[in-house]
Order: sequence, then C-alpha cells, then structure tokens
Amino acid sequence: MTTQETSPPTHDSPTPSRWVAVFSLTMGVFSLVMAEFLPASLLTPMADSLMISEGQAGQAVTVTAVVALLSGLLVTAVTQRLDRRHVLLAFSVLMIAANLVVAFAPHMGWLLVGRVLLGVALGGFWALSAATVMRLVSEHDVPRALSLLFTGVPIATISAAALGSYLGDMIGWRNVFLLATALSVVTLVMQYVTLPRMEPGRPTPLGTLVSVMKRPGMAVGIVAILLVFCGHFAFFTYVRPFLEGVSRMGINELSSTLLAFGVANFVGTLAAGYLLERSLRLTLLLMPLVMGVLGWLLATLGGFSMGTDAVMVALWGFAFGAVPVAWSTWITRVVPDEAESGGGLIVASIQLAIALGAAVGGVMFDISGVLGVCATAGTLLLAAAALVLVGVRTRPAAMADDDTAVTGISQATSCR
Repeated sequence: MTTQETSPPTHDSPTPSRWVAVFSLTMGVFSLVMAEFLPASLLTPMADSLMISEGQAGQAVTVTAVVALLSGLLVTAVTQRLDRRHVLLAFSVLMIAANLVVAFAPHMGWLLVGRVLLGVALGGFWALSAATVMRLVSEHDVPRALSLLFTGVPIATISAAALGSYLGDMIGWRNVFLLATALSVVTLVMQYVTLPRMEPGRPTPLGTLVSVMKRPGMAVGIVAILLVFCGHFAFFTYVRPFLEGVSRMGINELSSTLLAFGVANFVGTLAAGYLLERSLRLTLLLMPLVMGVLGWLLATLGGFSMGTDAVMVALWGFAFGAVPVAWSTWITRVVPDEAESGGGLIVASIQLAIALGAAVGGVMFDISGVLGVCATAGTLLLAAAALVLVGVRTRPAAMADDDTAVTGISQATSCR
C-alpha cells in the first residue's frame, strides 16, 4: 500500500485554529509531565503523610514510567477504531482522575492506583502526539509544531521541581495535586473546544508494531534513541552530586545552575523547529555529538571552575532540548503511514532508556564516582551520534532505496 493511500490527511494551509489545537496539546504535555514528576519534589511530605518510606513513595514515579511504556505500545491497537479526538480527550479525563486519586489517597495502595492511571494517559498521549500534529498542520510545519508541543516538557519539569516543593511547604502536598487537577481541567476544556474530529485510519493491530520494527532502518533508529536517552538520563540523574561534589557549588549556585539548565532546555526546544526545517539528519547527529563531547569534558575538566561547569551543564540542556523534537520528527518522516505505531515504539524506547540510564549511572557511580558517570554518558552519546551518521535513515525506505545518497547530510532536508 502506498504512503499516499495510508497517510493521515494534512492541511496545506493550516488555519489559526489548527495552531490553537496544537497549543492545547502542548497544555496536555505540560499537565502530564508536571503530574509525572511532582512526587519527586514532594517525596518527604508524601511519605510522612502516608506513613511509608521515601523509597516506597519514590515508586510512584517508577510505576508511572512502567505503565507508560506499556500504554505507549498498546494504545494504537486498542483504540484503532476510535476517533483520535475522543481518545485524546479520554486521556485528559484519566489525568484528572489520576490527580484526584493521588490528592485524596489514604494509603500507598490508592497512591499507586492514581499513578497507574497517569501512566496510561502519559504513554497513550505521547504515542499519539506526533501523528496528531501531522493531521493538524501542513507537512512543512510539522517540525515547528512539534517544537511547540515539546516546549511543555522543560516548563513542566521546572514547575514540578521549583513550584512543587515551594507550594508543598505552603499549602501541603495534597493541595498541590488539587492544583494540578485544576490545570488538567483547563487542559481538557481547551482540547474539547479546539481539537477537530480525527477519524482513525485503517485498522492497526498489535502486529503492526512488529512490522514497523522490521522496516529498513527502524531497528537502528530505535537503538540510537535508546543510546541518546540512556546517556542523557545517566548524567541527569546524577547532575546534583556532580555539581555539589566536583564543582563544589552551594545551594544558591546549584539552584541557579539547574535553573539555567531548564531555561537552556526550553530555548533548545524552541530552536529545534528551525534546525529541523533545514536538516533533520544534521540535528539528529549534532545534538548527541555535542552532549557526548560535553560529557567527556565534564569528566576530564570538571571542577576546574564553577562557572565553566555551569556553562557546560546549560549547553547540555540546550542540546537535549532538540532531541525529543528531532526523533518525533524522524518517526513522522520514516513511517508516515504508521506514525501512531512508530510513536508508540518511541515512547516505549524512551521509558526503557530512562530506567536503563538511571541503572547504568548508578552502577558507574558506585564503581568510579560521578566522573565515571559523565564519561559513560559521553560514550553512550558519541556512540549514538556515530550510529546516526552511518545507519539512520531520514526518509521512508521506498524512497531511500531509490536514492542511495540518502546518507549524505546534504539530503537530510528531504521529506516524505
């Protein structure tokens, strides 16, 4: 079946209302990611209130990631006959329910129930997001729309860390989740008003995931995604021990550096749309290359000066800001006829990489300290860059087979 027959419809001249719909999806990203990471900033009061250990409370984050992995893989097959508008709205309703369950949880069991519901919404939403954007804007505008979509991630991460802990001290952790619920309601209303009807395409059974993975270049791309995100989260999980132990930062310098990381990450996400309009392959290659070099610089020169370390961490944040946007754009170009299934594979890969990155970082931290973590992260990222250079396709296989020069960076701007 040809790409033209199976691709979801795009709009050559998207109206302003389509961009408002994209913004409503950005609100969904912001609400979901903030809810995902709120327990990290509220861990101690949550544990005290529920009379559990902080380690047990931390499982609230882990269970969400595991369920999101499964949800991302299954959502396309389970909802294959449903209007995408209804599915996305259902995920927003699940998010509201999840936050309410957590806010009123009397014990650990109900806390985990709420976090399971959030994991279903999180994984499902991410799996459908890139394919939905393809149906809202023209092909030329997809990178910029995805860039807008992903701006919700750094804003939510900063909000969850800074506002979460601050408001938790002021009004209590349960009221923080009630505020998150109110934000989720606003998101649901905006999506209800702005999202158009989007009839599902042809049925996509679970076996479609396997067939998509068998397409030329897909497995290499998924491995590259695992390496990139594993390397990033190996470093990011232990960035605070690095800044405190190697850079010898106090709490003020530490807070300022992490804020700079978040702001740079936000700017990098915005810049990604413009970079991708010029060259997808170059963006996929350049960002892990920069991060890999920074990892080794931090491992060898870390502690030379507090300012230098802060600048390198901020540059890391900027480079990583473009990474999720770039790989989401990649999936819309290499499998445009199965963007939803491809999106599910990316979600599962990222969630797996988060877990692997934290685990690999922990092992290296015990063996060689935080500098070993930086070196390991840098090595993983450089390996990802090399894989992008030699093996990652940036066009559908049928087109790439007709033009062996697809591996050239000069051809990276070609679309479907």
